Amino acid sequence: MSDDTIRLVTIGRIIRRRRRFLITLAVVGALVGYGTSWLLPPRYTTSASVLLPGAWEERELMTQAQIAISSVVLDRTATALGLPGVDGEELRDRVGAGVADGNIIRISGTADTPEGAQRLSDQAAQQFVTYAAQVVGADTDPEAATRPEALRKLVERTSLRITELADGAGKGQSVESVQTRTELAKLRTALQDAVDKLNRADQPAVKANMVVMGPSTRPTGEAPPTKTQLVGVGAVLFFLVAVLGHLATARLGRRLRTEPEIAAALGAPSLGTVEVPGERRADRTKGAGPRVLARRLLGIDVRWDLPTPLTGDEASGRIRYRRVGARLREQVPAPLRLLVVVPEGDEPARRAAAELAAETAADAPGGVHREHRVVEVSVSQPMVRDRDDESGAVVVLSAGSWTAGELSGIGEACADAGHGVVGVVVACTVRAASARSADRSRKKGAAPAPSDDARPAGGAE
Repeated sequence: MSDDTIRLVTIGRIIRRRRRFLITLAVVGALVGYGTSWLLPPRYTTSASVLLPGAWEERELMTQAQIAISSVVLDRTATALGLPGVDGEELRDRVGAGVADGNIIRISGTADTPEGAQRLSDQAAQQFVTYAAQVVGADTDPEAATRPEALRKLVERTSLRITELADGAGKGQSVESVQTRTELAKLRTALQDAVDKLNRADQPAVKANMVVMGPSTRPTGEAPPTKTQLVGVGAVLFFLVAVLGHLATARLGRRLRTEPEIAAALGAPSLGTVEVPGERRADRTKGAGPRVLARRLLGIDVRWDLPTPLTGDEASGRIRYRRVGARLREQVPAPLRLLVVVPEGDEPARRAAAELAAETAADAPGGVHREHRVVEVSVSQPMVRDRDDESGAVVVLSAGSWTAGELSGIGEACADAGHGVVGVVVACTVRAASARSADRSRKKGAAPAPSDDARPAGGAE
């Protein structure tokens, strides 16, 4: 797994074999999200729209949006709301502004209640309009708005009076009349220039005439993250962390899982894989502690990173043992005893070793029945008794349980005791077929599987 590419089939295997554990973690994550929602107070958000009449560039609109959330505007908003002990800095995280289409600035407010959010956004918009008018020099006095128009009308009347005086000065028959008409024309031109300047100077005031487009709407739902979102995020987060944890553990793990890797670590040929029927539910729960029961309840007592075992029956299991026995006879032709070595604590391997010793028992010269001897060896401190009349050692172990260093220690211990490792057998736990299924097959008229009990012990296939 450390050298394999993570594929979808790997993730599917994790979900399929650890679904109870993953579902449990997802439920725990949902409960954590639900508890977090009680620690975080509910939030409500609404916004008020401010219209900026006239022609505005995008850069100018962005500047106005920044002014809307400036400390001056927020301080005035806090003062107008009468919030005790709250200033503009504390409102900075609760008030936002953005530019919308059509020269509109949306000012949003967030509070613990819908009413508070509505009041905050409306007051922030009003304070922004007032401050913007003061920045560009606009006067909020109603009489001040009529003064430029009155001055413009006065200039127009003066210009008409100048035209009348010029017409009354004669047709230019004398030098004095010509000079008078010339001076009046210059005065009319100067007045017209003054009117043009007045119009240009009044444009910023037009821009400053911002309008709040009505009160903000009262929010009817909570602002994100809501309680439902926190529950969902908690469940998904715990689920993903569990899957990533499985993948990381598999990549960092050093336990050997395939036959070639195990055989290379022991320096011996692989004789094959044998099947070990899984324990019945009653046997598994008998004498189990709370920790073991919890692991079995969550489904984490079964390795997920091993190949999927097929459902085996007695006939297929005996065939596998017979094939391993045939390969053993090819390695050790003499019908002598073998030392079957099992790592200590490897229960599937111990059961497979006992079955293998019974299936491959040999007859010594003179017709004496000689059974192979099964020994358990400590992995931390491997020690094998010295060779007696054994013709070699066979190591039986389950895949995915031991590292290369641990298996090398067992091989070295066998070599020190004078036992040559003639082969490696991998034990695989399978789901045994139930007797009820066998009885159902017989009732349907299926032919019974051939029995291997009648063959002589140690005989050829």
